[in-house]
Amino acid sequence: MSISVSSISKSFGPHRALSNVSLSIETGTFFIVLGPSGCGKSTLLRSIAGLEPIDAGRIALGGSDVAFDGFHMAPEHRRVGVVFQSYALWPHMSVAGNVAFPLETAGHNRSNVSSRVSDCLETVSLTAFAGRKPAELSGGQRQRVALARCLAQGAETVLMDEPLANLDPHLRGVMEEELSAFHKASGATTLFITHDQREAMALADKVAVMWDGEILQVDEPDAIYRRPNSRRVAGFIGRSSLVPVRVDQVSGEQAKVSLGRCSISSDCAAGTNAGHATLLIRPEHLVPDAEHPDLEGTVVRTVYRGGAWDVFVAVDGIEAPLLLTLHRKADTGDVLRLAVTRSWVIPGQNP
Repeated sequence: MSISVSSISKSFGPHRALSNVSLSIETGTFFIVLGPSGCGKSTLLRSIAGLEPIDAGRIALGGSDVAFDGFHMAPEHRRVGVVFQSYALWPHMSVAGNVAFPLETAGHNRSNVSSRVSDCLETVSLTAFAGRKPAELSGGQRQRVALARCLAQGAETVLMDEPLANLDPHLRGVMEEELSAFHKASGATTLFITHDQREAMALADKVAVMWDGEILQVDEPDAIYRRPNSRRVAGFIGRSSLVPVRVDQVSGEQAKVSLGRCSISSDCAAGTNAGHATLLIRPEHLVPDAEHPDLEGTVVRTVYRGGAWDVFVAVDGIEAPLLLTLHRKADTGDVLRLAVTRSWVIPGQNP
């Protein structure tokens, strides 16, 4: 099912958790809402699931309204499945029993339940574990049981509330692949919320960046990384140098920018104007180039990251050190000649 959220708001006492939030999620999309803790992500998910009534706005699933103007459709009628951080499995039931539970409570006959459970367990590669109890499974396997239960109940939309937050770091990469495979196999529209931008970039068809109850930007992961629409998004997504600059000339989506004591060409949004602005430079786009440098600076600090070094370089005319990544060690005091291979003028941003 598609998901349409139109200008919804939700407050808890004086705290406004959602402020005029709008989203449009197409059928079959893996859509991720990304933001820091406390920004309203879980409230948004719970509102779509029907676990929280909204104060204003409209929510539609598959083109049918489920919440608006005081109307609140019960969660069990919305045909959505929710996967929580805790997995919420019955510990006394087997894997098959947990998956079968929503079907049995809905009154399906035994043969239909058995067939549906088998299909769902095969989808998440847990057929061999059907007789085990949740305590006998790994965290990743328990997560897959929760996903299979969503499939079994016929959920056309799956809502995931930070489902990887409780997993060990080494297991998260494995589960990211499994979630991607689950999404492709099920064809369900998936709304996934997380504070982990690496998860978002790895999994999403589209990402919405959320902050203080508002949506700041919605786009494909690569576009949000390369072309953030504000300093806040640029600073939250990935690592970067955000440098006050002057835009001297604009031609289409290219700008001439005064950076320190030099002039470089930068990508920019259509309609960018000359004047003071903020320039985004990612670490991988600042590279050593002895023959055709844009900048020259002195190393002031290095941090080893395992296989690569974060290197901070002070450049004349630029207030804060610039960050780049090197695959060789650099010592404090080394002079580096650097080229800017890509940069982005943040729209409408003054220093």
